[in-house]
Amino acid sequence: MIDTNNIIETMNMIRLYNLDIRTVTLALSLRDCIAEDTDTVCEKIYNKIKKYAKNLVEYADELADEYSIPIINKRIAVTPISFIGESCKNPDYVKIAQTLDKAAQEVGVNFIGGFSALVEKGCTKGDKLLIESIPEAMATTERVCSSINLASSKAGINMDAVLKMSEIIKKAAEVTADRDGIGAAKLVVFCNVPGDNPFMAGAFCGMGEPECALNVGVSGPGVVRAAVEALPKDADMSELANKIKEIAFKITSTGELIGRKLAQRLDIPFGVIDLSLAPTPAPGDSVAGIFQAMGLEHAGAHGTTAALAMLNDAVKKGGIMASSHVGGLSGAFIPVSEDAGMIEAATVGCLTFDKLEAMTSVCSVGLDMIAIPGKTPADTIAGIIADEMAIGMINKKTTAVRIIPAYGKDIGDKISYGGLLGEAPIMPVNTLSSTGFVKRGGRIPAPIHSLNN
Repeated sequence: MIDTNNIIETMNMIRLYNLDIRTVTLALSLRDCIAEDTDTVCEKIYNKIKKYAKNLVEYADELADEYSIPIINKRIAVTPISFIGESCKNPDYVKIAQTLDKAAQEVGVNFIGGFSALVEKGCTKGDKLLIESIPEAMATTERVCSSINLASSKAGINMDAVLKMSEIIKKAAEVTADRDGIGAAKLVVFCNVPGDNPFMAGAFCGMGEPECALNVGVSGPGVVRAAVEALPKDADMSELANKIKEIAFKITSTGELIGRKLAQRLDIPFGVIDLSLAPTPAPGDSVAGIFQAMGLEHAGAHGTTAALAMLNDAVKKGGIMASSHVGGLSGAFIPVSEDAGMIEAATVGCLTFDKLEAMTSVCSVGLDMIAIPGKTPADTIAGIIADEMAIGMINKKTTAVRIIPAYGKDIGDKISYGGLLGEAPIMPVNTLSSTGFVKRGGRIPAPIHSLNN
């Protein structure tokens, strides 16, 4: 017997509350593209991407039409390029980035991730060359995204790399200042980075991943908000959590159905489903809106961290019942520029930088798409990164920083990208100096719980 109530509910999720498949991401190993000559590497990379991703967009669009559910982004994630390029006698990482960009454009995806390096314990020659090339690579490509893992709960925090990346972030923003620092918006640094994340800018194909796989990122903050608003005002926290789990189950089931169908058509394995609630600037599609539906006046009010902790946990509990292959980041994102409610809260001063940092202790990622004054010293940015890496390291969770120093702009101004990247007010940061601390260098040791073999 077909339950018409379930059909109507799903239709309303899509039509009224912005339920969508946020991204289908083809994870592709490039380990067989290694060669001694950069031109040969580029040729192999281009041909392999064209071979495996040639039908990704077409088949995804067909499924979107068949099931009447939007698939917003089609993306590719490749093996960290530092591994691929360092085999060359004279590696040219910018040229490799431009090859990735050309291939991405040819197959029609909106982003390609994996211009990446894993340096939580130290840097190889290839890592160093890739990191130095990031500003030019981000400035001369449209679709390429970069990520660097700086810390882990097993290795500790590479403070030399933290300081270096603070300088690279500033430079990436500076060389794209005419585009509101888009170079920095395509660059993220991590602690405990997952190798199967389908979301940008941090997606790459991890070293333990198969030759190729399809990873799916679902969304639906608007659906969760509507469900919470429909509850009686006196519903207690347990009822609230149960309703969120119920909705997360339905969202995840929808995402897994689409992901498996698309993987089947592409004749590749299905990888994981990422349960993250990824907001957009569209009205009603906001994680901050869920907080208000829960009873907070605005994101940033006392109680916001508790509300986010419950939301994150309930999403995971509901989603894990709908799929045996959950991965990526999975939880709730709090990107300032990509969430209409966060944008408003930051603009009026309800949401401060310090409150955002506190929230990252319980959310899926970290300090995400935050614009700060362009004059902010690199040492201060290094301190911000170090704090966030520490939260991830100690709590054995993924944390990240995607921060945009807005050159020529200050408090009261804003950056604007349009689309999913949205816009963000320039937020004040603590002006006390971090220089003496971050310039000590070395590695902050891993916590005692890393010794759990």
